[in-house]
Amino acid sequence: MADLILQTADWKAEKHVPVIDAPDKIKKGEIKVGKEIPHPNTAEHHIKSIEVYFLVPGEKFPIQVARFEFNTHGESVKGPNTSTVYSEPEAVTFFRTERSGAVLAISYCNIHGVWKNTKDIEVE
Repeated sequence: MADLILQTADWKAEKHVPVIDAPDKIKKGEIKVGKEIPHPNTAEHHIKSIEVYFLVPGEKFPIQVARFEFNTHGESVKGPNTSTVYSEPEAVTFFRTERSGAVLAISYCNIHGVWKNTKDIEVE
């Protein structure tokens, strides 16, 4: 049931699905997750957060690796989209693992809801 609210394909011409930028195979050590996601970034329409999880096969629950919040979208006391300060929905996180598994990235658009992407990572 919960999977019904997690959307996996981009909607119309806008990018919502978080991008996982990681190799298919890595050596024991760190991996990089994250890439700029072109998306409207206004007070009315923006990516509010991105969460990153890692799930090892056979484990019941994923481990939360990171959570990023993007809290400024042109708001000011003069009204929406009047500031010169805007968050960019871009995040990079590093973590170490000695086991293969799946990276799950979830983003939240304030208008279009929750979006997900997954990528399997094999540790050699």
